[in-house]
Amino acid sequence: MKGRARVIVYLTVPETGPGAIEAAYHDISARLADTPGLVRNELLRSALNPAGFAVLSEWESMADFKAWEEGAEHRSATSPLRPFQDRASGARHYGIYEVVAAY
Repeated sequence: MKGRARVIVYLTVPETGPGAIEAAYHDISARLADTPGLVRNELLRSALNPAGFAVLSEWESMADFKAWEEGAEHRSATSPLRPFQDRASGARHYGIYEVVAAY
């Protein structure tokens, strides 16, 4: 686990409900199924705020994530979720972390 990368993208539910986020997540997950270095991803709903969602992806390494992020497919593959990114708070709508310890 040490050395793996985790990426979190924060999302907010549109007025039409969470169905659009769920559909976009499944679409993107199918596109990324064979992406080198991508271990898995999950769609999470906040237990504190029902309008808050996040996508958590796990990568073999930071290098694998960066190679994908800098590649041509990154923007088009993730575009279905872009309208739902949570930018309302003024804070960054994503986080990139490297695992330094795990049990």
